Amino acid sequence: MLKHPKGIEKKLAYANERLLTATEALARKHSGGEREEFEAARAEVLKLERALAESRKEPYAIPCDFPVRWSIGSPIPYLFCSDNRALLTFYVDEPDPDWDGTYVNIVDPGSKDPVTLCLVTFNSCASAKLGHPNDEVQQGHALAKHGLEGYTAQIVENSPWLAEVAKTNSVHPNDRPEHWESLHHYVFWFHDSTFECLAESFEVEVSKEPMSELFRRVQEKLLSE
Repeated sequence: MLKHPKGIEKKLAYANERLLTATEALARKHSGGEREEFEAARAEVLKLERALAESRKEPYAIPCDFPVRWSIGSPIPYLFCSDNRALLTFYVDEPDPDWDGTYVNIVDPGSKDPVTLCLVTFNSCASAKLGHPNDEVQQGHALAKHGLEGYTAQIVENSPWLAEVAKTNSVHPNDRPEHWESLHHYVFWFHDSTFECLAESFEVEVSKEPMSELFRRVQEKLLSE
């Protein structure tokens, strides 16, 4: 990554101008290549935002190697926690090839019909939260313009939350600093909420079943600790 903030700022300004032009082109009649140019411009902006934050030793979000895409419209995440483990569930994105844009699919978590769901288990979890903000106000988040990419899984580098937790626990005579160094600050950007946690690792399971059945299995997992 680039190391000099002033140089990065200049490159980022040009990249933002390019992204604005690409965004405006998407709204006009397409002649070909508009979507590809938009994606390339956005990727460049995110890259430079992260480089600038890193050069300033500020927090920034980077992509997390996560194998599942969740539903953008109605992922309906649920969070279950114990003292050292967090389990997150949500609807997996399944595009309908027959959808013509004239109707809306209503998601009912109480339905007994099987649906494609994801269960993420976060191991050695120190803390977890699910809630504000939603996607309409993500630009007010501290990571906005610091590599934030909505509807994706990310990791926060230079995390102030992780630093705060490590500092709090440092007063304990038996504190192990290496434990906090092994944790990651994960953030999952959903439509109506944001999930964040401090954990060592995660495991992913995809299944096709009613949400109520998945909840039953989650309960068994928590009670078998």
